[in-house]
Amino acid sequence: MNSGMLWLDTDKKRSLEEKVRRAAAYYEEKYGQRPELCLVRKGALAEEKLIAAVSVRPVTNMVAHHFLLGMEGV
Repeated sequence: MNSGMLWLDTDKKRSLEEKVRRAAAYYEEKYGQRPELCLVRKGALAEEKLIAAVSVRPVTNMVAHHFLLGMEGV
């Protein structure tokens, strides 16, 4: 992913799944299509997982509570 939408969610009461669902819904509303990929901080998720039809991938270079959503390979 070369570009995407950065989403911040610091609410400790929400699960990772709920945070990704909310971010993906906003992305879809804003850009008119569902994101394919969501990058999260490695500490938030151990291995890649599918949430709400979005591939959620842990990476080491993301800041805590931030989510980078976009299209795979774009």
